[in-house]
Amino acid sequence: QVQLVESGGGLVQAGGSLRLSCAASGGTFSRYAMGWFRQAPGKEREFVAAISLSGSSTYYADSVKGRFTIARDNAKNTVSLQMNSLKPEDTAVYYCAASAGTAQTMGFMHENQGSWGQGTQVTVSS
Repeated sequence: QVQLVESGGGLVQAGGSLRLSCAASGGTFSRYAMGWFRQAPGKEREFVAAISLSGSSTYYADSVKGRFTIARDNAKNTVSLQMNSLKPEDTAVYYCAASAGTAQTMGFMHENQGSWGQGTQVTVSS
């Protein structure tokens, strides 16, 4: 399985931007659909965004559509999440995930499926 390490989290004011990165190792990166999930305190983990093997197709949760952008670089084995116009409700631990399935179905991915990073904290102050 591929190993994933996230970076780029932090504290930002509402309306600001952050860029998360996820570095993959130990597998053939271009064979995995990649995605981002988040988990706020007291809430279940939720799907944020996913990207197809080539990067040609992307999918977003309605709550982040138009504000977040997922991208991947198969030459560098990385996937990123550019987050703009951040809101306090975006505060959560953000997880990078890899799936052998399709990006279109990553929203249904369970925590015991695929590969996951350790998470990075994003805090948006009002």
